[in-house]
Amino acid sequence: MIKDGSVVSFEYTISDENGMFIESNRGREPVTYTHGQQEIIPGLEENLSGMEINEEKNVRLPPEEAFGPVDANGFQEVPKDNIPAEDLKVGTTVQIRGRRGEDLDLRVHEIKEQTVVLDFNHPLAGKTLNFGIKVLDIQPGESE
Repeated sequence: MIKDGSVVSFEYTISDENGMFIESNRGREPVTYTHGQQEIIPGLEENLSGMEINEEKNVRLPPEEAFGPVDANGFQEVPKDNIPAEDLKVGTTVQIRGRRGEDLDLRVHEIKEQTVVLDFNHPLAGKTLNFGIKVLDIQPGESE
C-alpha cells in the first residue's frame, strides 16, 4: 500500500473537464516518485495515498490541486525581435534560455506592434483536470 516514503510507479491519462484527451504515458515510461516528498502535483499525490499495485482510480482535480491557477504575474512582455519570426503566432511554444541557463518553454500569449507577451504559466494552469491513474509498482522507501 502506498504510504509516505514509498517509491511508486504509475501510469496516467489526463483529460480536461469536458473529457477531451490531453496526454497519457500508458504503455510508455511510468512516472516514478517518492510518496510524501511533493515530487508530483498535490491532488494526485493525495489520491494515490493508500492505493495498491494494479489499483486504478479516476480523479477530478481543480486547478488548486493540479497545476495551480493562472498567475497574472506569469506574463512578460519582450521585444518582438527577440522572438523568431516563425514563432510569432499566438499559442506557439518558444524555447528560451532562463537566467540560470535552463531551457524554458513559454507560450506566445499576445502579439503587439513592438512586443510579444509570453506566458510563463504551466500550460495546464487554471484548468480542472481528470486523471485516470493506475499503480504499477510500489517499493518500500528508505524512510519506511
